[in-house]
Amino acid sequence: MTTQQVAPPHQTSPSVTSKLPGSTTEVSQGRTGVDEPASTRGKTSIADVVVVKIAGMAAREIPGVHDMGGGLSRTFGAVRERIPGGRANVGRGVKVEVGERQTAIDIDLIVDYGVPIMEVTTDVRENVVSAVERISGLEVVEVNITVNDVYLPGDDEPAAGTESRVS
Repeated sequence: MTTQQVAPPHQTSPSVTSKLPGSTTEVSQGRTGVDEPASTRGKTSIADVVVVKIAGMAAREIPGVHDMGGGLSRTFGAVRERIPGGRANVGRGVKVEVGERQTAIDIDLIVDYGVPIMEVTTDVRENVVSAVERISGLEVVEVNITVNDVYLPGDDEPAAGTESRVS
């Protein structure tokens, strides 16, 4: 990792004073903040909720993903969506840890019956990594996926099945 040192404005080239007509403003022609590249002025922080939403949307784009979240979060989500003005939580079933340059993501999925689970989880992982890195600029160090349930056609609610951890 390379670091770039920028000299404070008082250590730059001497300023030149120029009196503008009707003004007593000093104009500095040395290196100042406006002379620095825009990319080095300031710091960008990305909140956890941003990465949660990106990852949630990316995971839901994959065919075979029926829903996301564990049993309790799906129950609360169903109630929330039925309330007038309530809307779906795109981040349900997604947990993240965000650092300055990297993030780790955990996703809970419900897959449709009959789809190859390993293929679905591979596609979800690839899509989530691609979307998060492209949109946020953060490096995704891992995407851990837990398949909590399998949705059976004709069931109003996913069947209560065994949990299986896929990494």
